[in-house]
Amino acid sequence: MLPEVSVVILAAGQGTRMKSRMAKVLHCAGGKPLIEHALDAAFGIAPPSRVFVVVGHQAEAVRAVVEGRGARTILQAEQMGTGHAVMCGKKELAGLGERLVVFYGDCPLIRAATLEQLLALQTQSASTCSLATTDLADPTGYGRVLRDANGDVSAIVEQKAATPAQLAVREINAGVYSFDAAAFWKHIHDVRPDNPAREYYLTDIAGIFIRAGLRVTALKIEDASELLGINNRVELAEADRILRQRKARELMLDGVTIERPETVAIDSGVRIGMDTIVSAFARITGRTVIGENCRIGASAIIEDCEIGDNVEIFPFSILSESRVDAGAHAGPFSRVRMGAHVETGAHVGNFVELKKTRFGAGSKSMHLAYLGDANIGRTVNIGAGTITCNYDGEKKHQTTVGEGAFVGSNSTLVAPVEIAGGSYIAAGSVITDDVPPNSLALGRARQVVKEGWKKRQKSPASSGTPVAP
Repeated sequence: MLPEVSVVILAAGQGTRMKSRMAKVLHCAGGKPLIEHALDAAFGIAPPSRVFVVVGHQAEAVRAVVEGRGARTILQAEQMGTGHAVMCGKKELAGLGERLVVFYGDCPLIRAATLEQLLALQTQSASTCSLATTDLADPTGYGRVLRDANGDVSAIVEQKAATPAQLAVREINAGVYSFDAAAFWKHIHDVRPDNPAREYYLTDIAGIFIRAGLRVTALKIEDASELLGINNRVELAEADRILRQRKARELMLDGVTIERPETVAIDSGVRIGMDTIVSAFARITGRTVIGENCRIGASAIIEDCEIGDNVEIFPFSILSESRVDAGAHAGPFSRVRMGAHVETGAHVGNFVELKKTRFGAGSKSMHLAYLGDANIGRTVNIGAGTITCNYDGEKKHQTTVGEGAFVGSNSTLVAPVEIAGGSYIAAGSVITDDVPPNSLALGRARQVVKEGWKKRQKSPASSGTPVAP
């Protein structure tokens, strides 16, 4: 069993190379902020109450995200290096757990399983510190990890101080550490700001341990991308690509068919049931949950939705913050948003928009309609071109259509209005008053035909100028 662990995630820096007014760890990859990915990894080895995030730049904004996930924060008011960042938490951390794991908040790809392996190496080797390393084809700029004959770490040499032979080493220090907590707090104040930046570097602690005769071991990670740190928008895009690739692979192994997975974008928090098919270029984001045996059409966009079993979302449809029950259809080119609810077996068709609308079981609106702030009962037919006029210039009003009603094409329903069950609305009607059950409502002018009107448009003596009838 792993020992009791506390985790520190370093997230106080501004990230100037991002060229952004927003703190680096709040930028998103895979559908959520970088810091949340780091928290996910940390929660795999420690409970939230023993996970601490060091905040500094835009501390309140970062704190809101961190504490919203149940973790705790440490303020580094003045950024004086990574070693100083951990020192800022001594009061909260000293004596809390046998092991102290430290890594960076801008490393969204690290897995909880890797942190577990690092802890296991430290426990099994009885080392004071274990650190994660990887081989890079081009290690320029990174500290090189040198090993002794037993494979333990003998030194970490920074780029500027390395000899030509040391520069040829491709194994680099990734900045992920597992410390014996008691030894760490005993020696952390031996770190000195003996560098041009006058900062306290956490990397120096490994050398301090080695000089004190304490054992330092290293876990080499084969997949170097897992240790990718985000410094600019190019690296952010690469992390996003990898996270979405991981998610697609996870879903496919769980029984979801994804056509051309390299084209889809699925957030890490999305859940999809088996035998569902996701077509090319679909985008499924946020907290979306999709049931089994569904079909998500090409280029569909689904955000923060709940989709039942056996649902078909046809191509180019956009759904957000809404619910679609089992057996329902939406699209193509439909829009369902802002708390809309499409009930069991209902059909929402071509260029139909629902907003804050309950669309009853078995009801249909197949073409060119807008239904906003409406309550549509079961087995209702909404004809093409129907709209609810829900806004009077100051506030929104409700439209109610009862079970089994038939609304003819091109109808305009001026809210607030109620059309009772079993009623018929004649095509082209403007409905401003409530309609009782099983009634026929017509709200249009009587047709007038003027025979011969076209011939009378022009005077024989004119050059074609129309004459009023």
